[in-house]
Amino acid sequence: YVYRLAALAEWKEAQKTGRVPLREIDEKDGYIHLSTREQLLETARLHFTGARDLVALEIPLGPIVSNVRFEAAPKRGEAFPHLYAPLEPTMVKRVLAIEPDGDGFRIGDAL
Repeated sequence: YVYRLAALAEWKEAQKTGRVPLREIDEKDGYIHLSTREQLLETARLHFTGARDLVALEIPLGPIVSNVRFEAAPKRGEAFPHLYAPLEPTMVKRVLAIEPDGDGFRIGDAL
């Protein structure tokens, strides 16, 4: 699986429009930023400080693998999955709550 961090409002919008909305960084870079499960909480900590309505969209890699590239993120020193195609709500298997936990986050229950 790969994961897309999103505000709960973004997920609700995606269900109405049929597309997970792009963020400014996605538009600038030309792909949708994703994380592996191992990268997920650190990505949340670094980029979503203070978020209270954060969710992780869990996406099976198999059906989208032809549109995903694992590319180096120099600041983190590891490769991240990048999706070079639209992300549709039908691609999402589960939605997991990402809950504040001290200075970071933890993975909560499926919504």
